[in-house]
Amino acid sequence: MKDDAETGESAESPPKAGRGNVFQFPAVLVFGLYLIALSFVNIFGVVGGQVHPVYLLFSAIFFAVASGLLMMFRWAWSFALAAAVFLMGLFFWRFYTQHETPFIFQGLLNLVFFLYLVRPEVREKLR
Repeated sequence: MKDDAETGESAESPPKAGRGNVFQFPAVLVFGLYLIALSFVNIFGVVGGQVHPVYLLFSAIFFAVASGLLMMFRWAWSFALAAAVFLMGLFFWRFYTQHETPFIFQGLLNLVFFLYLVRPEVREKLR
């Protein structure tokens, strides 16, 4: 068995760069699950007749993006950024027009997700 002096590796050296998994970035995991939850909310809204059936298109897109984001694909990251900006704008607009407090919190939550997704550490681990 070789010790650290023979191999030239120190115990304090950082791990080698490789492809990341979603568990290294908990906010990516949470944002993926958030998009899946929004998909189900839209589906139940369409089934209940509360929203227009066009919302099923958003549900399909959100579900596909969430699945790709959980697998750390670069294309899904791009769509997730677009979804975060879209949702942030939607919730801020709804707060501006309806003056209901939950919309500002949802908008701020999407802003936090967007700022987390644009971090260099997240971008370099995508495949």
